[in-house]
Amino acid sequence: MDLPETTFLGHSTLRLRMGGRTVLTDPLLTAAVGPLRRMVPAVHPAALADVDLVLISHLHADHLHLRSLRLLPRDAEVVVPAGAAGWVRRRGVARVSGLAVGETRTFGGLRVTGTPADHSGHRWGPRLTHGPQADAMGHLLEADGLRVYAAGDTGLFPGLDDVAAQGPIDLAALPVWGWGPSLGPGHLDPSGAAEAVRRLAPKVTLPVHWGTLAVTGLCSVPGRIGGRMRELLVHPPHEFAAAVTAAGLPTRPLVVEPGARVGATV
Repeated sequence: MDLPETTFLGHSTLRLRMGGRTVLTDPLLTAAVGPLRRMVPAVHPAALADVDLVLISHLHADHLHLRSLRLLPRDAEVVVPAGAAGWVRRRGVARVSGLAVGETRTFGGLRVTGTPADHSGHRWGPRLTHGPQADAMGHLLEADGLRVYAAGDTGLFPGLDDVAAQGPIDLAALPVWGWGPSLGPGHLDPSGAAEAVRRLAPKVTLPVHWGTLAVTGLCSVPGRIGGRMRELLVHPPHEFAAAVTAAGLPTRPLVVEPGARVGATV
């Protein structure tokens, strides 16, 4: 089957060509994000030159990364969760607009629908009440007879069945880990992501949100802690793919390294 031109740039960043648009999801492009260090090669500037649409799933700094947004063409439209556009605009992003969960907008030949997610929507974390807040979301992209679901950050939630009910999904990009030795609420691990595949029934699934970031210095710590972190930079997508296969699901899992392009035909 054919897929949109897709490159996994690391963490939750996908570069997609659909409907005549070049789209980035949750661009994370710098060598560091706060205390987190990029563990894979930097994104080549050529991958960014023609980006004209950016989809942000939620406000956490490893998804709405202001320094990365400033590396993109200034005429790229940045679409953030509804209610956050003013906060982002005041921080120097030239073109920014909002999208609500359940809302559909058209960008040229591309339709984008905001989908629910089970994840904190607060900029600074789930336990704070001050500062910017907007619902976390995923995105359903439709163009050229193809449908792509980019889940953003999420745990399992009943609304996944509603996403699947909107029509067959050709490619589902699902998070399978994070950037640390453990996961908090509102995240998928390999087995949870495999359950999401069972509910969504995509033709192809691409594991994301793995292998890209780690706390500075943690991978070099001797003993069990450092060893576990080094393993977590590699193992989660393969555990996910094995779980999908072991469950006998018809979905084809594709594991590609950060920076690699997904084959146009699989």
